[in-house]
Amino acid sequence: MKGKWAEGIEPRNFVWVIKDSLAICERPGGYGEHHRRVRRQEEIIWVRQHQFDVLYSLIAGSHNLHNYEELGMPFRHRPWPLHDQLTQYMEVFFTEIQRAIAAGLKVLVHKEEVGERLCGLMAAYLLWAGLVPTGPQVTAIAERIFQQRLGPHGRELVEIAVGMESKKESIDK
Repeated sequence: MKGKWAEGIEPRNFVWVIKDSLAICERPGGYGEHHRRVRRQEEIIWVRQHQFDVLYSLIAGSHNLHNYEELGMPFRHRPWPLHDQLTQYMEVFFTEIQRAIAAGLKVLVHKEEVGERLCGLMAAYLLWAGLVPTGPQVTAIAERIFQQRLGPHGRELVEIAVGMESKKESIDK
């Protein structure tokens, strides 16, 4: 590959959560009627060219995962859970992300779109990981990082993380 195409194109709504360690974006290639195979390929090339070590896909379906394999992009499929499984999902997912970052891996997480669930999940991670001390502070920081308001679904994820944090604290005592 030569020229500009060899570099790929930045995925839509790409945002660093933790600079040079953890980022989010819209599903490569878009979603729904806006999905384009060529764009997906160009965005995966961009992710690979920018040396991301692992891509986490939170979408329900597995039908596009073969594209990551074909383009040599390591990935993990962690589909969004049912509501009553959120706490357990978050504990496992956050632990996995934290281990990857601690190992020096550069991580990219995507859902269909960069909406309040993905933003809320990342805010909850920042709280759970101890990078931000309180729910209100992490909500304000997340709204600045993602340039959107956290609605009820996003705030619920932060509240779950607050509960997870208190569980971790009570175990440590």
